[in-house]
Amino acid sequence: MKDKSRSFASWFFVGLIVLGVGLLGWSLRPSALDGEAIAVASATPAGEVPIPTRTPLPDGEVMAAASVTPVTAVFTQTPLPTKTPTPTKTATPTQTPSRTPAPSRTARPTSTATRLLATAVSAPTVAVTETAVVVETAVPTPTPEPLPTNTPVPAPASPGPIVPGYHERFGVVGGNSSFVAAVDAGLPVGTFMNWHVDPTQPMRYGVRFWHTIRLGPGGVLTNWADIDRVLAEQPGAVWVIGNEPDVVVQDNLTPQAYARIFHTTVNYIKGRDPSAKIAIAGVSQPTPLRMAYLDIVLDTYQAEYGTPMPIDIWTVHAFVLREEAGSWGVGIPPGMGGAGARLYEISDHGNLDIIKQNLVEFRAWMAGRGYQERPLAVTEYGIVMPHDYGFSPEMVADFMVRSFDYFVNAGNGTGYGADNGRLVQWWFWFSLYEGQEGYGTGNLYDAATNQLTPLGWTFANYVGQ
Repeated sequence: MKDKSRSFASWFFVGLIVLGVGLLGWSLRPSALDGEAIAVASATPAGEVPIPTRTPLPDGEVMAAASVTPVTAVFTQTPLPTKTPTPTKTATPTQTPSRTPAPSRTARPTSTATRLLATAVSAPTVAVTETAVVVETAVPTPTPEPLPTNTPVPAPASPGPIVPGYHERFGVVGGNSSFVAAVDAGLPVGTFMNWHVDPTQPMRYGVRFWHTIRLGPGGVLTNWADIDRVLAEQPGAVWVIGNEPDVVVQDNLTPQAYARIFHTTVNYIKGRDPSAKIAIAGVSQPTPLRMAYLDIVLDTYQAEYGTPMPIDIWTVHAFVLREEAGSWGVGIPPGMGGAGARLYEISDHGNLDIIKQNLVEFRAWMAGRGYQERPLAVTEYGIVMPHDYGFSPEMVADFMVRSFDYFVNAGNGTGYGADNGRLVQWWFWFSLYEGQEGYGTGNLYDAATNQLTPLGWTFANYVGQ
């Protein structure tokens, strides 16, 4: 019995030891619940979508699209393009600017004090300095209007033939205030532009108004309320998207920036008025350098939007002005070098043969880019140099008549087929009335007398014959 008790005690003691070891091992085992808690803590909540990574904006892209952050200041009226005053003649060969030049249409060349003969057109004795004329007061750059939200629409197909009647072909550009008075005085204008979008523009005698949306490096400058009103009240209007984007003192855009702003602006217009006619901005002159600028515009549009640029009407300005940085004329387009620039002289300014050749080459370029079957408007041309630079009233009148003869009749195999191969469908004389000193060479109307000028009667008699 004692042995059994001792044996039982021994086995009981061994059992306690085994039980203690087992309990210790159980307490050290990894918990499944702990693992589940960790898994839940690291999982994405059900139904939540991870935030996508934002794609950075391409270098150089102008924020003129629907995503542009609205600016505080609102520019309510686009100013008329400022013209540089006639420089004071001096024997001093150069000037040193004391302030930033004011934006102007074209920097004017300086000349010696020797007055030119009225007949000396081919080779006037004018000494051109390399320094552009400056204006004493700098003009502030207007704040661009934010672009309203819009939904892009597909590029439209060709609108079909657009062929103006005889009277409509004869256009004029100029200030709005003199338009009605000039028409009432007997000026038979067919089409009119004033570098603005103007829903209140008074129309008389069947004159058609073309709206111009002004642009800048920040986007659209024109008041969007005016654009919306015209879209609502004037369906089928002609919209010119910009003015001389290739000129630093005008809309001042690189070709890539112009293509992007054009795209967003046209989508906005066409989305509200599918019958609207879209015209590309006129470059300052149809030279090889400006056509290279337009090549980049078209190529950028095609590459970024996968379709040819939707242009209903092509426009171009047809001046003969020097293409050189820091000189008189139109300078070098923004974002480009000067390869192929034309270094015209003052004596070339009224050379109609140069204008004819440039337009022939421009029409051939249009055909090569696939736009032969689009009408072409020369939306600015004329004589902008003062009379005493060798451009007498008689010479200017002769230039006008010969240019009209050319525009009415000129055509070839690259012309607009719907218009019997004519090269140009509209032409706009510069200018109706420029009151600023030195820019009245081409005036058709005199606001001081409320009468047509002799040149205005030349215009009227040609259109009426």
